[in-house]
Amino acid sequence: MTRPFLSIIIPAHNEETRLPRTLGQIFAYLEIQPYSSEVIIVENGSSDRTLELALEFTAQHPSLIVIHEEKRGKGNAIQRGILSARGEYHFICDADLSMPIEELHKFLPPRLEGFDIAIGSREAHGAIRYHEPAYRHWGGRAINLAIQILILPGLNDTQCGFKCFHADTTRDLFRLQTLTGWSFDIELLYLARRKKLRIKEIPIQWYFDQDSKVKAVNDALRMISDIFRIHINALRGKYGPTS
Repeated sequence: MTRPFLSIIIPAHNEETRLPRTLGQIFAYLEIQPYSSEVIIVENGSSDRTLELALEFTAQHPSLIVIHEEKRGKGNAIQRGILSARGEYHFICDADLSMPIEELHKFLPPRLEGFDIAIGSREAHGAIRYHEPAYRHWGGRAINLAIQILILPGLNDTQCGFKCFHADTTRDLFRLQTLTGWSFDIELLYLARRKKLRIKEIPIQWYFDQDSKVKAVNDALRMISDIFRIHINALRGKYGPTS
């Protein structure tokens, strides 16, 4: 089977209201692109009709793959999807599509060259945020400050849900991944830094979603705890030698 140029991985937990619109927009975009692609939905632990709706889309879109994963956790869903993907580039995409899919070309050749990981950034020069309340913005900046101080200096937005990985240079990162929740991004980027991979921040247009599942305070506390877990894992040799 010919390897597709791009794999889009979408984690989906209780997304029955947003997933049909998101898939419609993604496939409409992909149909006019010159490259081959596949879309992978990883449904995990949903209590609504997310799985059924995703499976219904496969009748019209043969390039859609639906994976049912019993274990909950965004990081777990992403890991399962990435390790199942066949594309040369792997693009992680939130189910709310808060970044318009038309921004995708910024993450791929020929627009972008010389990278291993491209991360969507709401803080890079040229990025635009729409409709975000001030308290959410400044809360997010406080969390990023903690992340920069504690583990990833110089990265201004590690938690945006849109990231692209060159599969040939980054697949091993996901085999080393241990975190299964919201902090998985931090662990992967930390591992990438250890391996001296090339990380680029891509300025994007981003729309605040009032139905966001982020719980700022709880998620921030859990994230700080996870950062210390990452450091402990590294001290114990769980990630292997540095490059």
